[in-house]
Amino acid sequence: MSDHLGFPPGFVLGAATASYQIEGAAREDGRGPSIWDTYSHTPGLVANGDTGDVACDHYHRYREDVALLRGLGVGSYRFSIAWPRIVPDGTGPVNQKGLDFYSRLVDELLAAGIEPAATLYHWDLPQALETPSEGGSAAGRGWRVRETAERFAEYTAVVAEHLGDRVPRWITLNEPWCSAFLGYSVGRHAPGAKEGRGALAAAHHLLVGHGLAVRALRAAGVREVGITLNLDRNLPATGSPADLAAVVRADTQHNLVWTEPLLAGRYPDTEEETWGELISGQDFRREGDLELISQPLDFLGVNYYRPVVVADAPYRESDPDRRVATDNRYQEVPLAGARRTAMGWPVAPATFTDLLVSLKERYGDALPPLHITENGSAEEDEVSPDGAVHDTDRVAYLRDHLGALRAAMDAGVDVRGYYVWSLLDNFEWAFGYDKRFGIVRVDYDTQRRTPKDSYHWYRSLIAAQRG
Repeated sequence: MSDHLGFPPGFVLGAATASYQIEGAAREDGRGPSIWDTYSHTPGLVANGDTGDVACDHYHRYREDVALLRGLGVGSYRFSIAWPRIVPDGTGPVNQKGLDFYSRLVDELLAAGIEPAATLYHWDLPQALETPSEGGSAAGRGWRVRETAERFAEYTAVVAEHLGDRVPRWITLNEPWCSAFLGYSVGRHAPGAKEGRGALAAAHHLLVGHGLAVRALRAAGVREVGITLNLDRNLPATGSPADLAAVVRADTQHNLVWTEPLLAGRYPDTEEETWGELISGQDFRREGDLELISQPLDFLGVNYYRPVVVADAPYRESDPDRRVATDNRYQEVPLAGARRTAMGWPVAPATFTDLLVSLKERYGDALPPLHITENGSAEEDEVSPDGAVHDTDRVAYLRDHLGALRAAMDAGVDVRGYYVWSLLDNFEWAFGYDKRFGIVRVDYDTQRRTPKDSYHWYRSLIAAQRG
């Protein structure tokens, strides 16, 4: 049985996935290559040499997966749309077969009584926009350049024209911090770059792309528009001035670089302290960008998994252009006494409450309603002799974090929905298939789906919420 948390009427309980992590069909029906296709096929970058070529084969098995969602009882399903499936080169001809796939998925969801929530960018940038082929129409250089933001708006308009009448909730970007800093700074995500100025330019152009996409979605008349951020609750390792200053730098890079332009129409006042000459000498911001970025949102998506304990650390590189890539003189240290998930992340649900309350305290009435668009845990799942997966640690994680969410709401934070990450075990980026976040187990050899105990627990919670 579930724990009944008594969320208010209309509160959305859903589940989430992402295109490259589950779809497969990487070379079918006109889909072009993405930066994650290139990255995962580069030896040594992804655990075990895993790729998203097949993943969960959702492209062919989406009806089975919607049936799992229907059995779960969710009110909404958050999925992402693969840009290279719609516009294979990032710009130019539109691939109708790609649009048709998502149209079929949306219709299947609606027929099951499930509200679609579409994310336009969950990291699978068309490769041609990063490194164009000879004679191609794309300019290249990825999110370092403004042209990619403009191409993103064009792609958004195409998708909104075809799906906007049936998809009520739209998310422009998922976790732009990962795209900008893991992708262009530390190289642990596609495209694998290790830069300083390039990462800061990417961060800004992602926000510009968001603003342009908001305009395109509003023009299409969609009901709700938002963006999803993975915000951290950064805690100092000690009370020393050095560690407290390190928390400021961590907050700037992980949180304020996004929330200040989006919610307050300004750049962080701590950015020069954090990045020095890399930001003071920037040439990628233009007049009017803040107005574009800070357009009103119908909701803010928040992804949350764990707190981060921060300690001061020296630069680990001599090249000042690499300072963004060296975590700006801070490092993460263990949280004493906390259980750790299979990702090595500490479990501390009260910090979830703290983060949400701190957002409300900082931005007040400028903070739009929130949707928790991802929350979940990777655990060391084992299949029992009877074929079941008794993932008690995951059940405890979800129960405690939903309780922490309820506590934030009781403290006055306006939260409208929660999406568990993830419906399915999937391709977990640089970790390949080694890490399992799903409430449904996927046997990657047979593609058999097996609901775990967490699936049944969440189903009971949803049933209790519905009364």
